[in-house]
Amino acid sequence: MSQEVNSGRRKFIVSTGAAAVVATGSFAGCSDSGSGNSAPAPKFTYGVASGDPLADRVILWTYAKADGSNATIPLTWQVATDAGFNNIVSTGRVDATEANGFTAKVDATGLTVGTDYFYRFIGDQNTFSPVGVTRTLPSAAATTVKFAVFSCSHYAEGFFNAYDAASKSDAQFALHLGDYIYEYGAGPTQYGNVDAVRLNRVPVPATDIVSLADYRTRYAQYRSDPNLQAVHAKMPFITVWDDHEFTNNAYVQAAQNHNPATQGDWNVRKANASKAYHEWLPIRTPDPANLLKIYRSFNFGSLFSLHMLDTRIEGRDRQYDDFGDADGGVTRYISAITPNASGVTLDSTRRMISTTQQQWLASQMAASTATWQILGNQDIMARMWIPFSVAQFFSGPNANPTLGGAAIQTYLTAKATRAAGGAAALTPAQAALLNPATNPRLPYNLDAWDGYPTQREAILQNVKAQGKRLVVLSGDSHNGWCTNLTTLAGERIGVEFAGASVTSTGFESAGLGALGSSLDGSALVPQLGNAAIGAGLGLIDDLNYADTIRRGYLVMTVTAASVRAEYVYVSTVKATAYTTVVGRTITVSAAGAMTYA
Repeated sequence: MSQEVNSGRRKFIVSTGAAAVVATGSFAGCSDSGSGNSAPAPKFTYGVASGDPLADRVILWTYAKADGSNATIPLTWQVATDAGFNNIVSTGRVDATEANGFTAKVDATGLTVGTDYFYRFIGDQNTFSPVGVTRTLPSAAATTVKFAVFSCSHYAEGFFNAYDAASKSDAQFALHLGDYIYEYGAGPTQYGNVDAVRLNRVPVPATDIVSLADYRTRYAQYRSDPNLQAVHAKMPFITVWDDHEFTNNAYVQAAQNHNPATQGDWNVRKANASKAYHEWLPIRTPDPANLLKIYRSFNFGSLFSLHMLDTRIEGRDRQYDDFGDADGGVTRYISAITPNASGVTLDSTRRMISTTQQQWLASQMAASTATWQILGNQDIMARMWIPFSVAQFFSGPNANPTLGGAAIQTYLTAKATRAAGGAAALTPAQAALLNPATNPRLPYNLDAWDGYPTQREAILQNVKAQGKRLVVLSGDSHNGWCTNLTTLAGERIGVEFAGASVTSTGFESAGLGALGSSLDGSALVPQLGNAAIGAGLGLIDDLNYADTIRRGYLVMTVTAASVRAEYVYVSTVKATAYTTVVGRTITVSAAGAMTYA
C-alpha cells in the first residue's frame, strides 16, 4: 500500500468442543517413538498450524527447538478423529532442522473429504505440541462453507483481537490475503510504531528486515502472539503474500522501501523473504524449485473454486506512482491509458500479474464447474475513481480540506438530485459535475488494480465470456469495502468484498476517517432513505459500502444460492479487552441481486 495512507488475553489452550486439551504432558496410548532419546527435548514455542487443505490431505506445521542447541529435532506427527487421539488415522515422521529455521511441515495424506481432525507433534522424549484442529475440503454434497478473511496485521499497531474473535467463531477455514507481517524496524517514526512501546509490541529486530535471519526473527515475534497461535490452531489457513512480507510497494524488479546501497541486492532479499514465508506459513509449495510462485486453486465441493492470486511479486510492473512525480503519477497514468493514433495504449503491455498467471487463472475458471468463482486477491480490484472536482482538494498543490468538504457536498447534492428527479432535474452546473467528460474520475491508489487497468479489463472480459459468477476478496487497503466490479463500459461482471485490516491504520490515520459515508453514498440516507444504500450515490460510482475507521475481519458464508459477507469489527486494538460488532452484512444472490443488513 502506498506509504500506508501517510475480555483479556487468554493463555494458549486449544478449544475442542466442550472440553479443552492442554497438550503439555503424556497422553494415553502415546509412548517413545522407538528411535531413542538421543535428540534433545524440544519446545514447541510457537504452537501449531495447518493449511492448504485438499479433499484428502492438509499441511501440518510446527516449530520445535531445544534450548541451547541447534540439533535436528525428530518429530512424530499424528492426525486423529478424536481429541484423545484414540483413533489415529494418519501418522509419520518429520524433522525440524536448522536449515529450515527449526520449522517443520508435512503433507498429511490419506484423509477423508469434508472431515474435522485433531493433530499434534511429539518429540522423541514424549514432549507434546499443543493440539490443533483442522479439516479437509468439503465434498460435492456440501451445502454451505463459512470462512474468515484477514489482511494487514501489523504487530506494532496493536493487539490481534480480530484473530482472537475469529478463533472463537464458527468459521471453518481462514484466508489471509497478505501483509501477515510488516518489515519496518523499531524507529518511533516508522509506520505503525506510535504505540509500540506503550503496548510492549516493539518490532524485533530493531531495523528493517533484510536477511534470512531478520525475516525469521520477525515471523517468530508475530507467531509468539497467543491470539495468532489460537486462530492457527482452530482452523486451516490458506494464505498469500502482499508487499510487506517483502517490503513496502514491492514489484518484480524492486520496491519503494528497498535501498540497494544499504540493503543489498533485491533478488537476494526476495529469496530471503520467500524462504522465511514458506518456513513459517502452512502453505503447500506449488513449485519447490521456485519459492516465488504461490498462486494456486482450491475446490470447495461444488460450491466454489478459490483461486489465490499473487498480484505483488510474481509479475507486477513498476507502479505509476513510484517514479517520484510531483502529481503522484497521475499524468503518467493518463498518458499511458490514452490511445495513440493507432488506438493502442502504452498501458496495454503492463502487468499486475504475469501473462502466465493470467492464462492459468483463465484455464482454472474455465475448468471449474462450481457455482462461484472466488479470487483471493491482495489489492483492490474495483474502479475506485473519485471525481476531479473533489480529488484536487485532497492532494497536490490545491490540497484544502475545507474546499474539499464543500466540493463533496456539492457533488453528492447533484447525485441526490438526479436520483430523486432524474437528469431533467439537474442544473447545468450539476450536469457538468456528473459528466465524466467535464469532470473526469481519477483513481486514488495507483498501487491497486486501478494502476493496471488494461489487464484488469482483460480479466473481467474473460470472466464475462466464460459466464462465471465472480466474487473477489481483497486486502491491502486497511478499510472495509464492497464494490461492483465493472468493465470500462460500466457493465457489472462481479462483486468485490474487502475486509478491514487486523490492526493496520486506514483512512482515519490521515484524517479521512469521516469520508466513508460520502464515498459510498450512505450520507444521503437522510434525504433518500435506505434507497441510498448500495445505489452508487457516493463519490465512487462502483462503491456499495465503506468503513474507513474500524479494524476487524470478514466472515464469508457461501451456499449455492448466495455469498454473504459479514463485516466484523473489534472495538479496539489498543487494549486486550474488546468487543465485536457486525457493521454490515451484504449478500449477493446467484442471480446477482444484492441486499444489505
